Amino acid sequence: MVISLRTGVIGLSLPFFFVGILSGVFDLIDITWSVTLAPVGLVLGVAYGIAYYYRFGYALTDDTVDVGSGVFSRRAREIPYRRIQNVDVRQSVFHRLFDLATVSIETAGGGATEAQLNFVSEPEARRLQQEIRRRTRAVKTRRQAGTPPSSSRARSEATDQGTTRSPTPDADAVAASTETEPVDGERDPSRREFDPERAETDDQPERADESMVGPQQPLEGESTLEDAETGLGTETELEPDPFEEDSPSLLFDLQAKELLLYSLTTIRAAAFAGLLALVFFFTDQAIAILLATAEPFGGPEDLTTGTSTSYLVLGIVSAVNAVIVTYLVSVTYTFATYYDFRLGRAAEDFVYERGLLQRYSGSIPSEKVQSVTITDNPVQRAIGYAGMWVETAGYGPDSGSGSTSAVPLAEDRRVHRFAENLTGVETPKFDSPPSLARRRYLARYSIVATGLLVAAYVFSTLVGVQYWYLAALAYLAVPPAAHLRYVNLGYYVGRDHLVIRRGFWKRRTTIIPYYRIQTISNRRSIFQRRLGLTSVVVDTASSQTFLWTTPTVYDLNLEDGRQVARVSRRRLQDALAERRRDDESGPSFSVDFT
Repeated sequence: MVISLRTGVIGLSLPFFFVGILSGVFDLIDITWSVTLAPVGLVLGVAYGIAYYYRFGYALTDDTVDVGSGVFSRRAREIPYRRIQNVDVRQSVFHRLFDLATVSIETAGGGATEAQLNFVSEPEARRLQQEIRRRTRAVKTRRQAGTPPSSSRARSEATDQGTTRSPTPDADAVAASTETEPVDGERDPSRREFDPERAETDDQPERADESMVGPQQPLEGESTLEDAETGLGTETELEPDPFEEDSPSLLFDLQAKELLLYSLTTIRAAAFAGLLALVFFFTDQAIAILLATAEPFGGPEDLTTGTSTSYLVLGIVSAVNAVIVTYLVSVTYTFATYYDFRLGRAAEDFVYERGLLQRYSGSIPSEKVQSVTITDNPVQRAIGYAGMWVETAGYGPDSGSGSTSAVPLAEDRRVHRFAENLTGVETPKFDSPPSLARRRYLARYSIVATGLLVAAYVFSTLVGVQYWYLAALAYLAVPPAAHLRYVNLGYYVGRDHLVIRRGFWKRRTTIIPYYRIQTISNRRSIFQRRLGLTSVVVDTASSQTFLWTTPTVYDLNLEDGRQVARVSRRRLQDALAERRRDDESGPSFSVDFT
């Protein structure tokens, strides 16, 4: 019913959306078509939801999670436990109203969700999350002990009265996953103070066995979406709080003061994008608000009868309004997203939970962590605060890539202590690029200021706006901008890690173990070749986005840059050789970093 309701609402709203664009933007059809097409969309949406429900099924076997889905195009997947990286539970406002949740299964190396179970009851979602995590750990423990994987694929029959089994993917139709697990390298012998797999093998052998067999593990049989919706699945009752299950220990919780500071000192690009979307769909209303706001300060009454001065006032007031609204939206979004943020440890995984309106519960496998990054901006640095992010191979929910916030905001001394305990690297003394790099930034920003001045002159010539020469004030910002960029650059070539610092408005200090490096190369632009400079680009297995770029050591002398690359490559090979010689596998990042 819930699935049909959701798809019906989507089908009802789509005609209004597309007809609104075709009529309002392109003026191709009449707006009244939306009223005619809306009932058709509602019926089609409800029908699709019913078909989706009856064509969906999932099961947990000894070795894999099996998922079958698709209305028009069937898709059957077998996801081996050894490939599973994250099992995340998400609850939107809609889900919370009906006590439902969405379970997302992410695999290593994938940038998108491998499987998603929509509209599962919250207790069932928590149970699936914990059971898959337990079975994943059991597979890792079994592989370490040298036990061959189970070849049995028999499923137990449901024993609850009245339980019916939803159709599952036919074995011949299921495409078995044949990927091999990405080689992250062997364990670094210099980081022997913590081995979660050995700890789990020594301290919890019975628990690993129980995760696969026993009368209290009903998920050896099928657990279907229909069972979850009707309450006819397992009768195991679990608390919805992941920090009360599976004995995870709390590492960090975001206090009210830290949450408020984080909200007030963080500007999110998504807030500006959302504002632009609103202006696009409500253009007339936005223009009316801006005109009404600018009129008391000398702005025009409308867009056709103003003077050059009134238009200038309108532009300034509009810019101020955009900044204020974007900031308020950013504060609200950050507060709601990171409300009640808690980070804990469950075996060798980090687990976290956050969200006010939309609750989110996820995990960060320590063995998949590629690098650790300390972040701050000018305001946070001024008040002595910073945050810490981890990059994982493939998926990460916070940025759409592999970046996940481990500590959104805390006192900078505390964050640096966390990073030191997590990576084993003390805050280093950074080497800086040559002073020639600062002269390059001075020339670059001077060119930008000249471009702004020319653009202001052209604009004033076209629309008749005076005071175009005020754009020359941008030259005053050139020297401090060049200096601030230069002094916030740094690098440190350590024995086991490469540390890179860059950025002013969003400064990032990234700690990368050598064995996590995929490629390291020198990059030179036309201007760098002319000045004898180079940049060292360090790529790991984590996904990158426009806002979260590849760690780079900028503008070194050519010989210094080549030396950094040579030393890093040599230490990469040494680290991989040492890990291959070591029989112990596991992460080099300590999950007890607090």
